Formats: sequence, structure tokens, C-alpha cells
Amino acid sequence: MLKEVQRPTRHGWRLAAHSLSGRLLLLTILFVMLSVALIYFPSVARYHHQLLQDRINAAQLAILPFTEAPGEQLSAQLRGQLLARAGVEAVILRAGGQHELFQEGAEPPEVQAVFDAGETDLFEQIQDVIGTLFAGPDRTIRIDGVTGPSSNIVVVANEEPIRMALFIFSTRVLVLSVFISLFTSLLVFLSIYWILVRPMQRITNAMIAFRNNPEDPARILNPTSRKDEIGTAERELSTMQHELYGSLQQKTRLAALGLAIAKIQHDLRNILASAQIASERLVASDDPVVKRVTPRLVDALDRAVALATNTLRYGKAEERAPQRSRFALALLIEEAAASALPESGGIAFENRVPAGIEIEADSEQLFRVFLNLYSNAREALEGATAVARKIGKRIVVEARREKNSIVIDISDNGPGIALAMRDRLFRPFSGSARQGGSGLGLAISRELIQAHGGDIVLVSTGDTGTRFRIVLPEAKDK
Repeated sequence: MLKEVQRPTRHGWRLAAHSLSGRLLLLTILFVMLSVALIYFPSVARYHHQLLQDRINAAQLAILPFTEAPGEQLSAQLRGQLLARAGVEAVILRAGGQHELFQEGAEPPEVQAVFDAGETDLFEQIQDVIGTLFAGPDRTIRIDGVTGPSSNIVVVANEEPIRMALFIFSTRVLVLSVFISLFTSLLVFLSIYWILVRPMQRITNAMIAFRNNPEDPARILNPTSRKDEIGTAERELSTMQHELYGSLQQKTRLAALGLAIAKIQHDLRNILASAQIASERLVASDDPVVKRVTPRLVDALDRAVALATNTLRYGKAEERAPQRSRFALALLIEEAAASALPESGGIAFENRVPAGIEIEADSEQLFRVFLNLYSNAREALEGATAVARKIGKRIVVEARREKNSIVIDISDNGPGIALAMRDRLFRPFSGSARQGGSGLGLAISRELIQAHGGDIVLVSTGDTGTRFRIVLPEAKDK
């Protein structure tokens, strides 16, 4: 199970502002406040317009007794009380080109702002409400309204009661809007945090933990069963971590192999030197078979001693640079075949390389390449199909010049390479097609050929045999 990564506690609010969850929260609050503004201002503006209309209606009711015949008998004190009850100081009725004034005092007060209680658009209403909220106390306003097709009414009133009612209503709307918006934003934030941010934090923590110790398999992310993009990211990350872990394990084994070879190299060289001394005595033998085989044995021991003494070439994960010399390719191919193929093995070897082809390369390294390829072909032919046994086991080597390269084909009529092995033939410890094989032969061969600027590839394989191709560039004239 992954351990939680410790987070710094200092300046936590600053870190939150730079984290994904912190930015998400800040953006959510910002958008919520915008939505609150979109709710608050239209609501308060319409309420303010309704207050103005209510003041017009109250004024109409207040002066209604004055417009009737008995209204002239009402005292000035009663008229003032009716107007005061309606919350207005003066009322002007306009109809038929005439107007009539009803006021509470002797002189009408000075008007400081004018509002239209008729049909106005929302932007004008918002401007009116902003002016009212930020105006000074006890301001006298005039309200224009329409009472009929050819009549209208003008009301002069103190704005303070309207302003106080507007403050109370706007506070309620604001509190309710903020509460609803914050509650909604909290739900949105928690939903996004649970669906997106929390899984991303889990992926990030898994990446950090794996980076700290990539050789610990317990730190590999265990993906969930999600089918969305987060699930895909988890599965891809887990796959990448498994592959990287496997690659590191393979490199660890290679390092251990190099250390093991380093320990036995000294003793192996002494053993080969003793065998080399013993083989020299065979030269004096009169047996014709011994005389024919002894030079091959001596050459093989010489190469083995040189290989063991050459600072563990593959054990150090690198080969020495090629020491180039010009030689006949056909002779080297024949020499490698004599070392790799036994005379009594029943395998026919055909060297179809023209004698005139010369190559400038490291003969020792190319000898190792051909030796590996011949050994693989021999092992494949030992388990050849009945058809191959009927027509005879055969290894054929061909070479030709193509533009500025020399192309060498090594083919056999063995059973071919299994499909599962073809993609990893040239990987160390992975490309062996036989029981007990190390999988190093083809990997070493490709490294040696690539050091010459060429490459080795599998051309074809199947029931009728296998063909490998070596492409070597010809050295440029100095």
C-alpha cells in the first residue's frame, strides 16, 4: 500500500493557491460570486421599481377623497394626515391639460432625484437602485407614474423609507443568494474533487513514491476499474511502472552477471592457458586426424584466452572499439564454420561468398558474430523437421556488394523461430529459443555489428528455415 507523501505545513494557504484543488476552489468561489451578482442586482432592482409603484398607488388612494365633491370639506390637517400615511409629501395629478396639486405643507420640498415608475428596462432599474443605496439619508425624490391613457401622476416623497426597505430586502436577497451559491459551489467542488482532483492526487503520489524507490514493487500503482480518462491514465502509469521495474531488474541482473564474470575471469584464464600448453604437445603427434584437428583446437584456445583477458567485454556492458584490418571475407567465414560445426554432425555447410570480396573490419569481432550465428543454426538443425532431415541439414552463407555496403546472408533449413520469440530475439536474456540458452548470443552479435556502423536483422523464418542478414558499410578510402 502506498504511503502518504508528507506535505509541508508552512505557508499552507500559499501552497493551496498553487495546487489543483486550491485553484479549483478559488475559481468555484469566483464563479459563484458572479452568479450571486447576476441574481442579486436584478432582484433588488425590480423590488425597488415595485416600491416606487407602490408609492404611486398609495398616493392615489390617499388623494382619492380629495377628488370627490365632499373632499373640499376635509380639513387641511386631515389632508396632511392622509398624505403622511401614504408616505408622500405632495401629489400632482395631470389630466386634460390641467393639473391639480395636493401637498402636506405650505411649500413643496426641493426634489433631489427623479424616478420613473412606468415601464423601464432592467439596466435603468439597476442604475436607480445603485443610486438609492449609495445616496445620502432623507433625500427628497420625485416619482413619475401613469394613471390612464391621458393622465399621469407625480409624487414627491422622502426616499428614506424606500431606502430602508430596499436595504432590508437586499440584505435578505444577498444572504440567501450567498447561502445558495456557497452550498451549490460546495457540492460542485466536492463532486469535482472526488471525481477528478482526488484521483489525480493519488496518481501524483504514486509517481512521487515510485520515483523515490523505483526498485520497490510495492510502490507500483494499483489501477482502479474506472472506464474514463482517469482510469486510462492509471492503467497506463501502472503499465509504465511495471515495464520500468522490469527493465531495472534486468539491468541489475546484468550488473550481477558482470560481477560474477569478473570473479571467475582470472581463474578461467589460467585454466585456458594450461589447456593451451597441453594442446601444443599434440602438434608433434603423427596421427593424421590429430594433425588436422589440432590447429583448430589451438586457434580456439587462443581466442578463448584473448576473450577472457579482454576486460570482460560484455560484462562491462560495452565492447572495445573495432580494430579494423582488411581481409578476405570468405576465409573468415570458413574458419568460423570449422570452429562451430563438427565434422561428424551431418550438417552441410555451403560457403557461397566470392573469393574476391574483401572487407575492412575487426576480424576477431566478426568471427564471434559468425560463431554465434552458426551455433544457433546448428542447434536449430539438431531438432529439424522430417522434411529437413530428408533433404539434408544445410547452412548456406552468401555475400554481395550493394552500393556502399556488403550484405551477408546466413540461412538454414531448420524448423524456424517461434512467433513469440521473434520480437525479442536481440534482447539480452530474452531472445533464447532453446532450453537452457542465455539469450546473449544475438544481443552480443548485434552490438558488435552496430559498432561497425551496420546492423543484423531477421529476414525470414518458418518451417522451411531461417535467414539472418548482416549489412556492413564499406570503409571509406583515406
